Amino acid sequence: MALRGLLRVGEVCIRVMDMKKARRHYDEIMGLHEVMEGPDGKVYYKCWDEHDHHSIILNPSDRPGMDYFAFKVSSDSVLTDLEPKIEKFGLKVKHIAAGVYPKSGRRLEFVLPTGHTMHLYAEKEQIGNTMPTLNPGVTPDDGVVRGCHINRVDHLLLGGQHIQESARLFMEVFDFDLSERFVEKESQMPLAMFLTCSTKPHDIAFVLQPEQNKYHHTSFWLESSHDVTKAADRLGKYRVPIDVGPNRHGITRGATIYFFDPSGNRCEVFAEGYVHYPDTPTLTWDTTDAGHATFSQDNIVRESFLQVLT
Repeated sequence: MALRGLLRVGEVCIRVMDMKKARRHYDEIMGLHEVMEGPDGKVYYKCWDEHDHHSIILNPSDRPGMDYFAFKVSSDSVLTDLEPKIEKFGLKVKHIAAGVYPKSGRRLEFVLPTGHTMHLYAEKEQIGNTMPTLNPGVTPDDGVVRGCHINRVDHLLLGGQHIQESARLFMEVFDFDLSERFVEKESQMPLAMFLTCSTKPHDIAFVLQPEQNKYHHTSFWLESSHDVTKAADRLGKYRVPIDVGPNRHGITRGATIYFFDPSGNRCEVFAEGYVHYPDTPTLTWDTTDAGHATFSQDNIVRESFLQVLT
């Protein structure tokens, strides 16, 4: 388990087709905080309880989807140590100098077997969560927590053809645990794989898809299932298209609601789930119980959830 290697999903760059509508969605409705607009038109956001400068980037584009995602690592020496291991795995590593990506130190870039572009970085400017580090208290000032009461980015779900190879990279090179998997009953072929570098049920997951480099969702963490229900009330008020929810996953046990941004990119707000430790066994679900595995409160498999990716 990598608590001092890869720490967490630190950055996701999402393509949006109408920036005005996207800003309203992520800022006014969801409640993320806009921190910067770049000269290239990209807009940068953070969740209130994140200390780093930003975690979500909106990139104006003519198509939806994800440009890249990045994990923050615990130190610059981790980048040095990981580079030859990534190359030995068979992936070409590109060096990105500090400052090329705003507020960020140097990066390593490579493409996963599932076709997704991934970055690793150790340094990003920290601007805090509006609470001091000395005697910080337990709640920020009024107006800091707003919208859907999102605390932080939690995890990603990505789709592609070679999910076992991408999962193997995360396990063998990045020291992640395989927390859960969803398999086809007869062949035992993995259809989805869930991986963690923390005590969360998952920090990243991969779902088998016929096309490479597909984006399923970014998930944002809330404190409770009650907050998930209140978020659903807010999304309904503003007529945000809902995919699923509120409901609870069998896999990860998380309370969830899925919804779409104006470009068709899926978002999730997520709460609860179980605590994972290094000695927690991998949990396996199969297609005989697909309904309960995906949505345990009504046991219904949604075709849109399995097939709609950007």
